[in-house]
Amino acid sequence: MTDPLPVDEAGFSLDPRLVADGPAAGDLPLCHLRLVEDARFFWVVLVPRRAGRVEIIDLVAADRLCLMEEIAAVSQVVKAASGCAKLNVAALGNMVPQLHVHVVARSPGDAAWPGPVFGAGTRQPLDAAERTARLCALRDGLDLA
Repeated sequence: MTDPLPVDEAGFSLDPRLVADGPAAGDLPLCHLRLVEDARFFWVVLVPRRAGRVEIIDLVAADRLCLMEEIAAVSQVVKAASGCAKLNVAALGNMVPQLHVHVVARSPGDAAWPGPVFGAGTRQPLDAAERTARLCALRDGLDLA
């Protein structure tokens, strides 16, 4: 990982809809990382801890670079832990305007393949063991406390 950036978290708060998506995995130098509660997909969301940001272009250059490195690091961990065939990375913001980036593990035959996961079917809750395994994979792979 990169060295921690000085994060100006003044005024930052996490949109309640992102909180409701699933448990926190921890904090990277720039982003807060959350596991999305859906047993059908290994799915995480990175949220830069910057108030009022909607688009990636709203970040200063150093934060954009850091975000890309954090997306890459998280993507490597998700791919290794899930054994997926493909990663989907998206910053949509149509439902929740707060800047956040989805990283979703995909494989042929999954519940939404080959279409997008957004709006496909109904989320399935993770059982406690799978939730713990995914959180541990993220925390161990990213060296999060």
